[in-house]
Amino acid sequence: MDTPGTPRPATPPGALGGIVHSYQRYDPTSFPSPTQPPPDMASAAFEHLLTYGSLRHLTDEELANAVRLDPSMIPTLGPSLESIRAMLEERKRKILARYDPAPARDEARAGARDASEGADPPAKFRDAFRRAVREEQLGDLERLWYAQKDERSPFALDLLRTMERLAEVYQIEEMIAKHAFTGREALDVPGALRVKEELDAIDTLLEQIRQAEKNAQVGIIDAEDLAEFLDPGQMEQFNQLAEMVRDAIRERARAQGLEFTREGYQLTPRAYSIFQKKLLREIFADLQAARSGRHGAVAQGEGVVELERTRAYEFGDPVSALDVPRTIANAAARHRPGRAFRPNLDDVEIHITRNSPKCATAVLLDMSGSMRYAGQYVNAKRMALALDGLIRTEYPGDFLAFFEMYSIAKRRPVAELPTLMPKPVSIGAPVVRLKADLSDPGTSERSLPQHFTNIQHALRLARQTLAVQDTPNRQIVLITDGLPTAHFEDSILYLLYPPDPRTEQATMREAAQCAREGITINIFLLPSWSQDSDDVQFAHRLVESTSGRVFFTGGTDLDRFVLWDYVARRRRIIG
Repeated sequence: MDTPGTPRPATPPGALGGIVHSYQRYDPTSFPSPTQPPPDMASAAFEHLLTYGSLRHLTDEELANAVRLDPSMIPTLGPSLESIRAMLEERKRKILARYDPAPARDEARAGARDASEGADPPAKFRDAFRRAVREEQLGDLERLWYAQKDERSPFALDLLRTMERLAEVYQIEEMIAKHAFTGREALDVPGALRVKEELDAIDTLLEQIRQAEKNAQVGIIDAEDLAEFLDPGQMEQFNQLAEMVRDAIRERARAQGLEFTREGYQLTPRAYSIFQKKLLREIFADLQAARSGRHGAVAQGEGVVELERTRAYEFGDPVSALDVPRTIANAAARHRPGRAFRPNLDDVEIHITRNSPKCATAVLLDMSGSMRYAGQYVNAKRMALALDGLIRTEYPGDFLAFFEMYSIAKRRPVAELPTLMPKPVSIGAPVVRLKADLSDPGTSERSLPQHFTNIQHALRLARQTLAVQDTPNRQIVLITDGLPTAHFEDSILYLLYPPDPRTEQATMREAAQCAREGITINIFLLPSWSQDSDDVQFAHRLVESTSGRVFFTGGTDLDRFVLWDYVARRRRIIG
């Protein structure tokens, strides 16, 4: 075997070894397989977006990992990676069968001992230095070096030399413990470190190849490291394979509404629709279906209006909403000659119906600094998208508005919800008493701390929005994890922490105004590290005046609780 770090001579024609696999041309008719069901890339992209607030850093490899691509869709992937893996494993086997690193370990240990014996530590550091050398404690030597006032003093330089030699001992011992060497060719310290570097690179590549074989993640294989072990022809073929996998990922992503641009992936309305449908399926899969199904109340009662749009039949849909022409057309399209014409449930479509009366809902999403705890903000955004999907598909006559709540509140369109993030905590003081006049042209929102919780302002904006909706069925859904810490008095914004009675009073006055206008407030109280009985009692006080309710739920269950409650309320209104 060649010495590590030296050029490898070309293998003579006809000799054993060399290229162990010949790459064949790719078959465009089976890359990817047309029978392979498309992976759910839209949901993977949305989960990334909900967590980070941006798709800028979502790479092809991360997307492939999230959706669990099936390598069988790429016929040439398995043989290609298998041949590379076999070559790397054989190279590793030859290294272990050739070298003996034990002499290098002894040499490195002697070098560390010589470096320490040549040192002249000051009296106050002498015992600690000798003990660290004797016990080979690299961390203790580092602490001694940091304790030196002059990093260029003779002892500080002696410490550096000792640490360098001891680090070589550590590296060589780590390699010996990790690999079973059986060779007899003695290695010196530099040679052992070169061998370790090569073995580490091989092990890293082997692990990357194993992952790629499971999930078609060719992009995670470090092409720069791999080029050290492949000849130019093999490397070119590998790069072609990696490019085809990336093209396949992007093509599948494009089919589900993800457009790849220079700035990264961009989500289209189709991707929103796919993700919302997935959320609704997951949420209602846990709901025990009653005899009448979960749609029974949706298309019953006076004032039912059939819309032009249709959707696939789901259990519980009434027969009166059946779209007969479209159902027959679906069955005819799937009919095969020679077989009986028999529609099945997959062919059935029903009209999407709208009921009168309507419901008007405002959802207040807490995006204060504490919502980072346990990823609560991700669950809140997932719930909001699921609720929007529910109303768009099953209650198109209802009104829904979203509000972001932090030191102030703002109404947000649904397209902006995935990008909302908890505000960074900019003040670490245990007591905060701030106020700002927002009517002053010299005061901007950006100059203020953003991480407080202004429930009062959010309730006011929601109330004003719901007041113009022509329906008596109006409600506010408040998603928060605790007490308010900000409020307005005219144009003066108060930021008060710990929570102040003055803020609670202002918030309660706004809740009373909601009650006078017939708006119900329901609170979904999320768990938080700082939550106590005061948070719970405040939530109850806030909803009492509007005959609302407080729900206590873990973040991962938030979406199903909110949606189930919405459906139950909708049925009571219609009933």
